[in-house]
Amino acid sequence: MSLVDTEWLENNIEKVKIIDCSWHMPQTQRSGFDEYIEEHIPNAIFFDLDKNSKSDTDLPHMLTDPKSWEKIMSNMGIQNNDRIVIYDNSDVISSCRCWYNLIYYGHDPKLVHVLNGGLKKWKKENKTTDNKKVTTKSSTYSCVENKELVKSKKQIDKNIEKKEFNVVDARSRERFEGKVAEPRKGLRSGSIKNSFCLPFYELINEDHTFVSKNKIQEKFDTFKFDLEKNIVFSCGSGVTASVLALAYSLINDKYMPTIYDGSWSEYGKS
Repeated sequence: MSLVDTEWLENNIEKVKIIDCSWHMPQTQRSGFDEYIEEHIPNAIFFDLDKNSKSDTDLPHMLTDPKSWEKIMSNMGIQNNDRIVIYDNSDVISSCRCWYNLIYYGHDPKLVHVLNGGLKKWKKENKTTDNKKVTTKSSTYSCVENKELVKSKKQIDKNIEKKEFNVVDARSRERFEGKVAEPRKGLRSGSIKNSFCLPFYELINEDHTFVSKNKIQEKFDTFKFDLEKNIVFSCGSGVTASVLALAYSLINDKYMPTIYDGSWSEYGKS
């Protein structure tokens, strides 16, 4: 139940904590926070994907340290037993990265959901939004890292020879094949050796909902790798990799989302 639909959220809106994790690619010149201030689902708390990531690195969206995560969640009033629904107003379905972060830091996966279709679908159905300031009562959140859910560059390099897990890249095929320049400066074009490409948008409908489970299965069936091995997802900066991770969890309920956190922002430097 990683995904919930708009009707479910409308019927359970007072029973869940709602997080707006809207984030936009830098070149769009859009601000997720400004858009949140202007309009959001009632009671939604804003999660700043940039500010709530590791600060002492030039790599975007890296997982922060456990103490910092506990402080972030506590300041947002999130408790360990809260049922959480995350949504976004983003073309890159950025809510999935917050979903991944919560699971990485030990929140029960059964209690963490993404709103299928996000704010776009919610508004299209004329469901209620407002611009009221949301005040939260701070909590005492504690986290336990699931360190096996993240891979480092060293582990990715080692895996090229060992082939212990499969790496699937969420970037466009043009970027994966090195046919176009990377949007971030200072990165070479190309991809990780022996990795596979599945552009995240191939799993997303025009209304920002995920395609059917059958279509997701069809996409993964095209890969000629051993599905018994774990899958690690990568992308440009760890956001759209999380979209693929959520999609794969819909067809494999035993799968725990695993991300190469540095993604091409790190690997493309070498």
